[in-house]
Amino acid sequence: MNSVVKNILAIITGWIVGSVVNMGLVNAGHSIFPLEGVNLNDMDELAAIMPTLDFKYFVFPFLAHALGTLVGAFLAALIAANRKMVFAFVIGGLFLLGGIAVNILITGPIWFTIADIALAYIPMAYIGGKLGSR
Repeated sequence: MNSVVKNILAIITGWIVGSVVNMGLVNAGHSIFPLEGVNLNDMDELAAIMPTLDFKYFVFPFLAHALGTLVGAFLAALIAANRKMVFAFVIGGLFLLGGIAVNILITGPIWFTIADIALAYIPMAYIGGKLGSR
């Protein structure tokens, strides 16, 4: 297979599968710790309730961001024809941009924003890239 095609597939696959992992964990979190009386599809309602939530409501979003990035970066590195770490970091960057956007749109506690931005994306992309490069 052509290396350009393989590298494009690495990005697409990493992004899609990482996003599926992310959403699966977010949905699992909502099932385990439901937000009673909140429409999860209404960004304004979510933004209003976020600052009042306990720690337990932020465990699954953090895991979703971290593990989605990890799986996506791993697959991108595994599939990429060359420069495997670059492709893992591309996935980490895409997820980081999404994480920054979500943290702006749905403002949570500052501790969560710092932990999420600092730990869930680039470090997980590095780990996923190392694992996928073996």
